[in-house]
Formats: sequence, structure tokens, C-alpha cells
Amino acid sequence: MKVLCFDPFSGAAGDMVTGALLECGADRDAVTHAMASVVSPPTCTSVDRCGIRALKIETHAGPASRSFHEVCDIVSGADVSDTVKDMAVRVFTRIRDAEEEIHGAHAHFHEVGADDAIADVIGACTAFLSLAPDAVRITPVAVGTGTIQSAHGIYPLPAPATLSILKTGNVPIRYTHEERELCTPTGAALLAEFMTTCTEEIPRDAGRVTVIGYGAGTRNPPHMPNVFRASICESETGEETDTIDILETNVDDTTGEVIAYTIGRLMDAGARDASAIPMIMKKGRPGILIRVICTHSQAGNLTRILSEELGTLGVRCIPSVHRSIVTRTVEPVDISLDGKSVSIPVKTGWIGTEPVSCKAEYEVARRAATAAHVPLRNVTRQAEEKRWRELRGEI
Repeated sequence: MKVLCFDPFSGAAGDMVTGALLECGADRDAVTHAMASVVSPPTCTSVDRCGIRALKIETHAGPASRSFHEVCDIVSGADVSDTVKDMAVRVFTRIRDAEEEIHGAHAHFHEVGADDAIADVIGACTAFLSLAPDAVRITPVAVGTGTIQSAHGIYPLPAPATLSILKTGNVPIRYTHEERELCTPTGAALLAEFMTTCTEEIPRDAGRVTVIGYGAGTRNPPHMPNVFRASICESETGEETDTIDILETNVDDTTGEVIAYTIGRLMDAGARDASAIPMIMKKGRPGILIRVICTHSQAGNLTRILSEELGTLGVRCIPSVHRSIVTRTVEPVDISLDGKSVSIPVKTGWIGTEPVSCKAEYEVARRAATAAHVPLRNVTRQAEEKRWRELRGEI
């Protein structure tokens, strides 16, 4: 398993995130090309930040004020895959939703509508997807205190929109005594999006650190390194082991729509799996067995959801069930849909050095199928078949 770890101990901004991902081995040519498709080619420079060597990304873009739809139009015109475009739009949607929560409906982005912010988001999304992590881990994001001058006036730090994005994305934060903006709305939205994109849970033993990257901010204070750190951990064992809890409850008075909604809510809350199994209960009554697989730390919250949604008065918990997990890797596979190149992450299962399964990631494949107006199975079949050909050395 590849775990991408983010450590924003000095805060987070779009250029810092992109620089750290490039230092971790993201496809630099692809990222540079992606950013150059919306602004002039960026400059990547190795700089010193309080004794730490870090990569500084310069976009050479000026200020601008744009509406959300204007930003999306620029993103749609970028020379990147639809997968990158979709992720970038979701990042800006997080920012728009936060702005509207604070200010109500408004016409324009200000700082986050500038070309450099758009290029940073497209570059960071391209870099993230090229690394194709299985899971994401984020330590608490450092946020500053004091005030900041914005287009709306003087605001407290962390900026209201930034704090709203971090709240909605369930991103942990850490208050500091730094009287300046440490985490920007763009940086917060990128981290929130990355957290929700990779839903695999990090194993207790995440393996060894294989690479570390630092992305530099513009400021260079003498008392602390203004950098964003990213690292990659790889599983060291040929087979992973895991311990999970199993939650079960029987229901016989709930509609199929409610059960479907409950399963969706359980998955959104972090369940590893959830299913509904038809069964015959006592006195021949038909019923449904709801089964949830989760970690021990999630069991309490998921039990509460089962009770809230289904009205059940009892949930059985089978604790500490051991399971074995084959080694998994995720590689992006480029396929052609409606004349456009689309990158679909494909998960490969391994036993030893032999591949045993290939499966396209559902959410990315679903979005690609919807955008191209083609059946989902066509997308998954094309991506999985190409991955098998790659594994056999045929391409």
C-alpha cells in the first residue's frame, strides 16, 4: 500500500503543496505542462527555508477577480485529462461553498480566482493523481492568528472561508502564535479533496518512508521553515494483515430506500464495507441483515448511525476479526473516451510477485463514463484490459 502523508506544520498553500508533491516523485513534465496550459510555464527553483531545501513554484501570474463559472471555464480549457479537470472543479467548488456560507451568494472569487491559484490547483491535482496513492494521512494543519486584509475588509485569522473548508473536509487543525496567514483557502481545499479521494484506511504498520518532499512558501521567516512536507510510505510485507470489527443488526420494518440511504451514509462515515442480506426471521417473517465491516475506532459512530437511520434497538458487535489482505498497488491507466485521453486509476492485487486481479477505481471511472456519455462497464473494461496488457509486457 502506498500512503501519501502530508505534514503542514507551517501551513499549506497551493504552490507549497505542488512543490512537495513534485519532490515526492510526481510527474514533473505533466505538472509543468498542465500549469502552462493556463498560465505561462512555471519556474521550479530549489530554495532554502530556515535550513531546509525545498522546491519553490512560481507561476508568474497577476491578480484577477473571476466568477466560479469563469474559473471552471478556464479549468475545462486546460490541456489535462478529464480526471484532473473534475478534481480541480471539486476543489474550487469547496472554495465557492465556503465563500457562500460566509458571504451568501456572491459574484466573484478574488485571490482564489487569479491565474496563479488556478494553475496551482491544476498542478497539484495532476501531481497527486500521477502519484496514485492508496491512502492519505494528514497531520493537523497549522493556522495563524491575527488579521488579514481581504477584498471584503479586515478579517480574523484563520480566514473564515479557510476555516469553513477545513471544517467541512474534516481536516484537523493546530492553532499557532504566528500572526500571519499560514493556510490559504486553496491549500485547505486541496487537502480536503485529497482526503476524500483516497478512502483506504492506513494500516497500523504503514511500512517504511520511501521519499520525502518539501514545498516552499514565498515568505522566509528566520525563526521557522516556511515549508509544506509530504512523504510516501510503502508497505514492506508481501501480505498485509488487518483486524476489523463486524456490526450486524436485523430489520423487518424498513424500506429499501432507507436501507440504501443508510448504507451510503455508513460508507461516507468510513465503513470498510456495508451490505444488506435478505433473510427469513422467526415465524417466517422476511427481513434484512445489515452487516458493516469497520475498524474498532469507528464502531461506536457507525452503531449510532444504524440506530438513527433504522430505528434498531440492538446492534451486535463481533470484535477483533482477523483478515488477510493481498498487496495492492494503484497505477494510472490512460484510455481514450470520446476522442479524449482519460486517466483511470486501476488497483492491482498481488500474491508474491504475481498479479491476481485488476479493478478500475469506481468513482473515477463513473465520472469519466458520465462525462463521455458511455456505459460504465466500457470504461472499466478498457482500463482493466490495458492494465493486464501492461502487466504481461505487451505494451
